[in-house]
Amino acid sequence: MEYQLLQETLLAHILRAEREEAKKLLLTVVHEKGYETALRDILEPTLRIIGDRWAKDSISLAQGFVAGKVVEDFIANTKEIFSKQMFKASPLEAGSPPRIAVMGNIEDDYHSLGRSMVTSFLELSGWAVTDLGNDVLAEELVDTAIRIRASVIGVSAMMLTTARNIVKVRQLLYQRGLENRIALAVGGAVFRMRPELAAEVGGDGTADTGIDAPELFETLRLRIYENQKRVQL
Repeated sequence: MEYQLLQETLLAHILRAEREEAKKLLLTVVHEKGYETALRDILEPTLRIIGDRWAKDSISLAQGFVAGKVVEDFIANTKEIFSKQMFKASPLEAGSPPRIAVMGNIEDDYHSLGRSMVTSFLELSGWAVTDLGNDVLAEELVDTAIRIRASVIGVSAMMLTTARNIVKVRQLLYQRGLENRIALAVGGAVFRMRPELAAEVGGDGTADTGIDAPELFETLRLRIYENQKRVQL
């Protein structure tokens, strides 16, 4: 009940554009109950509510903007805690793929909150991330991944209709012979509701929350490395 009340209070702050009050609430939870509680039990459930309302056109663009800024504030003010308590990257094994990723919302998708959060956690975990933003064509995602030598492409979609566009990314990876060189991570609200969809659109994996994304990306990077070693044998 306490967490639900905190979620409702945070949501009210965001909808009223009370950015400073939202920041204070989250930092209070961090100090009293811990970083992971603030993130998993308060911030992320609230963002899911906002995402659901966004999909139903029941919140404004300005309110969505404030939500994004609240996330930025939270991450900016807790970087040190994150680096001490959460995912820690191991040293790169000689010859293994680099920790480089491309991120983007797939074609026709404009729900950027989740993607922005994942990008921030990846960067805090030692990944170099090129974020292409919203409404990104499959060709741009794959071309960018090749150009910057990315080991993982991360694609976000909120709705089932846009998630199906991710299939185009998988098709391009196959057509260009990159299936053993570049992994495809997928995420967004629709994948939480329909976990089987990740495989249906050609994804190599998905994470339940933004904070779980670094572990997923590292797993996919190491899988790529193992695939490359088998090919060389």
